[in-house]
Amino acid sequence: MAARRKIVIRRSTIIHVIVWGIFFSLPYIFSPPDAKKEPQYNAFHGFITTTTAVWMGLFYLNANVLVSRFLYRKKYWLYLLLNIAVFFILWPLFKLFFTLFNFPFTFELYKIIPGFLVTVMISTTYKTIYDRIQAEELATEKQKENLKTELSFLRSQINPHFIFNVLNNIVSLVRLKSDQLEPTILKLSSLMQYMLYETDEEKVSLPDEANYVESYIDLQKMRFSSRVKIKASFNVNEDNTYFIEPMLLIPFVENAFKHGVGIIEDPFINITLYIEGSMLHFSVENKYNVADTSKDKTSGIGLANVSRRLQLLYGKEHTLTVTTNDGIYKVVLQIKLK
Repeated sequence: MAARRKIVIRRSTIIHVIVWGIFFSLPYIFSPPDAKKEPQYNAFHGFITTTTAVWMGLFYLNANVLVSRFLYRKKYWLYLLLNIAVFFILWPLFKLFFTLFNFPFTFELYKIIPGFLVTVMISTTYKTIYDRIQAEELATEKQKENLKTELSFLRSQINPHFIFNVLNNIVSLVRLKSDQLEPTILKLSSLMQYMLYETDEEKVSLPDEANYVESYIDLQKMRFSSRVKIKASFNVNEDNTYFIEPMLLIPFVENAFKHGVGIIEDPFINITLYIEGSMLHFSVENKYNVADTSKDKTSGIGLANVSRRLQLLYGKEHTLTVTTNDGIYKVVLQIKLK
């Protein structure tokens, strides 16, 4: 945010230099070719250059001091009185310039009133608009930073939840002294590598995320063997150029394996992922035991987080539908990818 602010200030400074450079150059640019032969040529341009420098000083005095310290703080009368005081300070100064440059005509007070008023009005307008834009940009930056912080927090909650579930799986295999223990640990190692080194990015390629989910499903197949009918259909081209936020799909799959096994007659889990146009279609369906409430206390941790992430990241660009019907739990997610 600080770096962006420095860039904005530097760009603003360059614009100011260019604008004032044009103002100082105008009298010379539009002078007739033969004007240099006139006896008052140097006096005229000297006076214009000097007075432009004074208007420039008034511009920044009003914008950076008077407006900021008095007008913004609603000290309107004090702001008005200070401007009047500045005007009467400038009057003898301009009169002095007339004398120094030997102008052949007299100087009157009313002659600087239009220039003074125009400079103050432009300065005040510039300051208020510039500060409003800066405030809006700052608010937007803060909103983005808050969004990043919240998303990072939600993602950090998902990872320990996932690790907790997988370690429980490994404990079960150890107790059973299963031959699947070693390949399970290797599979877990590849999953951990993805979580530690790939998910630091803001987005990952859709094939990478799909491979991660498939690896998790393979890990569960090692655990449950034929006790649970697991059907997974993934149709994501490896050349697919779409990207997705990491760890966004796995909580739905975790939830299916958490609630779709156990004391359930003919348990099954169906998972589908495919792309149609620029729309991601993802669905998870599992059977669950309606009478089993033993997992209710911890259920939904991952789902609550991922629902919040989806809302923050995609808003109206996604739909999430959850249905329960006759002991079957189904989640359907659609995301418009970019």
